[in-house]
Amino acid sequence: MGLRKRRKSKSIRIGNVIIGDGYPIAIQSMVNKRDIIGIFEQIEQLEKAGCDIVRIAIPDESSIESIPKIKQKFSIPIVADIHFDYKLAIRSIEMGADKIRINPGNIGSDRKVKDIIKAAKDYDIPIRIGVNSGSLKLEYVNKYGGPTARAMVENTLDFVKFFEDNDFTNLVLSLKSSDIVTTVKSNISIAKKTDYPIHIGITEAGPLFESTVRSSIGLGYLLLNGIGDTIRVSITGDVGDEITVAKEILKNCIPEEKGVRIISCPTCGRTEIDLENLINFVKDATKNIDLPLTIAIMGCIVNGPGEAKHADLGIAMNHTDGIIFKKGKIVKRVRYADVRDSFIEELNFLIGEKNGTYTRNTKRVKR
Repeated sequence: MGLRKRRKSKSIRIGNVIIGDGYPIAIQSMVNKRDIIGIFEQIEQLEKAGCDIVRIAIPDESSIESIPKIKQKFSIPIVADIHFDYKLAIRSIEMGADKIRINPGNIGSDRKVKDIIKAAKDYDIPIRIGVNSGSLKLEYVNKYGGPTARAMVENTLDFVKFFEDNDFTNLVLSLKSSDIVTTVKSNISIAKKTDYPIHIGITEAGPLFESTVRSSIGLGYLLLNGIGDTIRVSITGDVGDEITVAKEILKNCIPEEKGVRIISCPTCGRTEIDLENLINFVKDATKNIDLPLTIAIMGCIVNGPGEAKHADLGIAMNHTDGIIFKKGKIVKRVRYADVRDSFIEELNFLIGEKNGTYTRNTKRVKR
């Protein structure tokens, strides 16, 4: 498959979002509120942060009532997360869910799963088969000595065959474990055995710092090997952080992914400025830019246009003056006191050049 070469998969429509078949990787999150006001607030937060698909838990009949209310207010696709009760899945479909997520193993009888399949067919929505290491069929756990990657893959393929035998292929697959290696191995294996889109994530990844590390390792590895059509970074905490971390992982694994990637030196004894403060300024100034840009902020000339010559735009400063550079070439010499204004000016020119709205060919560097 090779690093970054995207795995080919069939396309699946989830509301107004299409995944697979080379479409952009969709970022997903899940609201953790149950009251409608809280749900609305979190969906607004997630949309603003850049979320593409929202999942909601449907633990009982009353929770289904939120689906049409959400659909009336938001255009973002809604995925209903169902466990155990097949009637909740069917009712969620009828009430407007754009996709449902089930583990067929905990739904009960084959007849109940068939009833869900019929409803999904009638309303033309996809089903995500979600297989977690903690909810495998006992036969596979016993066969492979635990919730191993082979057990997860074989369990998933068993479900896939059942759906295909019932003439249903509008599927998304998801194999997750809290163990990074198990997650990686199972997804690499299933990617070779099917062409269905794959949703990737590390389940039970923990609070912000721990989840960021675990998700970056596991999901980054899969993305660099071309696996993943939707992504969720599971964080115990603020749902908005899930989107922030997911976007950063994507920007660093997918070259064409939109958004600004900021790089900076770790600082050393040559650093004469408050580099963290300057970085925070640049982050705030670029947070709403969706162009795939790399911006470098360096603490001295040594780490400037040399080590960061690949950057679309960069700054290298000491406490009195420095340079602004593009692709390793100096475009302006500036005083430290003027660096922020000069950076914004050059950033606007760069955006104009990228968008094709204007160019500037005048010579800017005094020799």
